[in-house]
Amino acid sequence: MVTAWSFAAFLTVFVLIGLSSLFLNKHHSSDYYLASNSVQPWLVGLSAVATNNSGYMFIGVIGYTYTVGLSAFWVMAGWIAGDFIASHLVHRKLRATTESSGQLSYIGVLSNWTGTNMGRYQKLAALLSLVLLLAYAAAQLLAGGKALQALFDWPRWAGAVVGSVLVAAYCLAGGIRASIWTDAAQSVVMITAMGVLLWVAVAALGGPVATVDALYQIPNYMNWFPEDLAFPGAAGAILFALGWLFAGFSVAGQPHVMVRFMTLANTGDMTRARVWYYLWFVAFYLMATAVGLLSRLYLPEIGSFDAELALPTMALQLLSPVMVGLILAGIFAATLSTADSLILSASAALTHDLSPKSIERPLLIKLATFGVTLFALGWALLSAQTVFGMVVMAWSGLASAFVPVLAILISGRRPKESTLIAVSAVGISTALLWRYFDLHNMVYEGLPGIAAGIATYPIAQWLSNSAKAKATA
Repeated sequence: MVTAWSFAAFLTVFVLIGLSSLFLNKHHSSDYYLASNSVQPWLVGLSAVATNNSGYMFIGVIGYTYTVGLSAFWVMAGWIAGDFIASHLVHRKLRATTESSGQLSYIGVLSNWTGTNMGRYQKLAALLSLVLLLAYAAAQLLAGGKALQALFDWPRWAGAVVGSVLVAAYCLAGGIRASIWTDAAQSVVMITAMGVLLWVAVAALGGPVATVDALYQIPNYMNWFPEDLAFPGAAGAILFALGWLFAGFSVAGQPHVMVRFMTLANTGDMTRARVWYYLWFVAFYLMATAVGLLSRLYLPEIGSFDAELALPTMALQLLSPVMVGLILAGIFAATLSTADSLILSASAALTHDLSPKSIERPLLIKLATFGVTLFALGWALLSAQTVFGMVVMAWSGLASAFVPVLAILISGRRPKESTLIAVSAVGISTALLWRYFDLHNMVYEGLPGIAAGIATYPIAQWLSNSAKAKATA
């Protein structure tokens, strides 16, 4: 009972923070989707951390680390390095182009980057992003459902419903400003919850030295290199890490993360926003991977156990009811902070990019947000996939469709509309086929997806130029 009250108290605070943004709501589409480009750098940084480090981190990464052991470090190292590289290439130019183009959505900015509206590409890109963002949002709601199932023995659908109701409440009230404000508060709870659990777990095992010794007693668990690599030894590990570096670089193709940097009040504050982002990101990912390793000591039976329930199950063993409520709030905060961002980005794709005419009326925009939330909830309730699998699939799909396009545009090229359509189509098709044939066990599918998309550019551009020359001959 105490756990339930502790959990409810934290969630109430999050919702009230989100609802309070209603007082600054300017009741127009630019404010709903970009907060009128008025967000301070520390809020942008913390919001982007919470959005990026979602239920995927609390549920997916910890479950993955529980299963594979120390080799999960390569995922962390590659992901952070790739994200860091992307930030220096993309963030500042994306924010500047957002201002110059006057667009409200990530897809809208890409489609108008060169100063010419590419309407057909915008519709295709919006459709792709809408489907993948909904899958991603469903994964976050599913993660919340798993957390409540482990801690309160609720049916899995109950947590998904609770999460969708809360997200809808404050998103409808304040749009992206509500999302950013709650994200910032949630990021503090997320890192506090992970830090508390790590501290207690290590102390209960007798300290850091005793903990490391215990981990090395698990056969093959502390191997640096994954056992099922396509190539043995260091070569396979490098290829594995390179794949996850592309996974981190793939952040540039995630509308729900990139839109945070698009809301920044001043382009000159981008460095400060990144400092907040990376300090929080590195600390959180390190602690999540460490907790994932320790969970194997507390939950040694891996037969029928759902590895993605490792963190909440471990919390029940180690912590007081009040602190269990904190952990649960941290997990739920993580799922909500990403779900709200995904739902708002999907809503923007629907009302701003897919609609024949951009929808500006606040009521219609909020109805679209509500409809998107319901659809994501339905997907979560019907899905049989793991949170980790759903997130990686959506992440790699978005990356393969949009990172090649963004790379081409940032390099100063002026591609034709048919070229961009070909680049996105080939990129995402390659990634989906790579996963369908189980090649993702060799290397993350975003790497071949992004590479194929970029390689398509000169071919598609040449074909387009040749067709134009023949038509005018």
